Amino acid sequence: MPGVLPHSATPSGANAAGTLDVGAATARTALADSRIPDANATAVCADAIAASFSPAAAPERPGLPPGALHVESLDLDAQGVAHRADGKVVFIEGALPFEVVSVNVHRRKNNWEQGVVQAIHQASAQRVTPACPHFGLHAGACGGCKMQHLHPAAQVAVKQRALEDSLWHLGKVRAQTLLRPIEGPAWGYRYRARLSVRDVLKKGVVLVGFHERKSRYVADMQRCPVLAPQVDAMLLPLRALLASLHARQTCPQIEVACGDDGVTALVLRHLAPLGDADVDKLRAFAIQHRVQWWLQPGGPDTVQRLDQSGPLLAYHLDAFGITMPFKPTDFTQVNPHINRVLVARALRLLDVQRDERVIDWFCGLGNFTLPLATQSKEVLGLEGSETLVQRARDNAAFNATRQAPGSVAQAGLHALRFAARNLFDIVADDLPALGVAQKWLIDPPREGAFALAKALADLHQNPALAPAWQAPQRIVYVSCNPATLARDAGLLVHQAGYHCRAAGVVNMFPHTAHVESMAVFER
Repeated sequence: MPGVLPHSATPSGANAAGTLDVGAATARTALADSRIPDANATAVCADAIAASFSPAAAPERPGLPPGALHVESLDLDAQGVAHRADGKVVFIEGALPFEVVSVNVHRRKNNWEQGVVQAIHQASAQRVTPACPHFGLHAGACGGCKMQHLHPAAQVAVKQRALEDSLWHLGKVRAQTLLRPIEGPAWGYRYRARLSVRDVLKKGVVLVGFHERKSRYVADMQRCPVLAPQVDAMLLPLRALLASLHARQTCPQIEVACGDDGVTALVLRHLAPLGDADVDKLRAFAIQHRVQWWLQPGGPDTVQRLDQSGPLLAYHLDAFGITMPFKPTDFTQVNPHINRVLVARALRLLDVQRDERVIDWFCGLGNFTLPLATQSKEVLGLEGSETLVQRARDNAAFNATRQAPGSVAQAGLHALRFAARNLFDIVADDLPALGVAQKWLIDPPREGAFALAKALADLHQNPALAPAWQAPQRIVYVSCNPATLARDAGLLVHQAGYHCRAAGVVNMFPHTAHVESMAVFER
């Protein structure tokens, strides 16, 4: 299979104790060929996390300062993991693997402790200087990123190891091959963001940004290098604008959405009607900074554009000749650079043929559905929201008119069908009614696709329920939560007759602990 690496007997980065050792996995990321230019999982308590790390006592290390610890690994909250001489696990904010640190412990339990790095006596070769002045452990630090102090390649290695660890420990599944990580720009990648707004009377300023680390307060951000460059440059002007509004105390949030053609939309949540003077200031700001204002006086369905003129907010999937118009409150991927590679790889792995039918589960606006329609005989897109389904239909019709008349792509878009279904209540009887499809693409929210995997398992174990129905030969599962992917993979592999052919991470959110991934299942 293109774009995969052979699977070793031991998961990447695993040390003898099975903890998250980034060393081996870091070397693997150098081979990446996908770089691009410049039933819900139960929350695991800290006791269970501590138990997952080796209980063996740490050996005495000569030459260490009194009380210093040798950091062995990193967890997905970007905390270093070490052991005391008695075997107790210590989680250390700000520490990296292979470092020797002193710790200021602020929480103690029977089998684990948690603290903040106090001093670094021996630094990791993977430690880097954070690019953002608001990142760190200091008072008022921004909580938007967790890993800026770790080299981006090592961040990917940690996430790859977390995926493999989840698949094995939660689902008892090992992928036959490891997909090369999909990576992209480490900075300026975030084209969507929800920024909080607070009028801080004591400071005499209006703050716009993410929340402080472990706090409900808004960080005093003057820049944010992970945001799209035009949005990063706009933070201070936004603060000045909001400070000048009469309604500054009733505007709690700005949602940002950027398109591919230089279009930036700002959705202003306002709890009281805006006066004419405030609206005039918004319009002047829009002209000066080339943005579109959208106003949200209530729930998501109340969002309306302030002025109707101007270009369309959209992103492009050029490899498939697809343009996707969207509203700033629609769900679209935060990182458009990675999304283009993600869609291309998913379709390559699915390997759809011209005579095949495909079902795209949790299809949203059609991010995968429309490209699939250009390559297959028929596609059915399923989504829980009737509103999203209608938006997807509109996108399909919009793109059908842009294809060459009589082309395979146009025929596929005309044959595209969408339906609204509650995909969390799917049962075995529902699958035959949807018809036979040779390939499935599943792209669920964080809750995963447990009901769908369970329905497949039930039909596999009781074929008499639908003797004429055939399960898909191949499934590509795109996940934003490795725990629910692992749970569903366990069902598919152990009860539904599939094997996990490949799996790998997608670094959609550099410098954060968020793990996006994809897996391929075959019968």
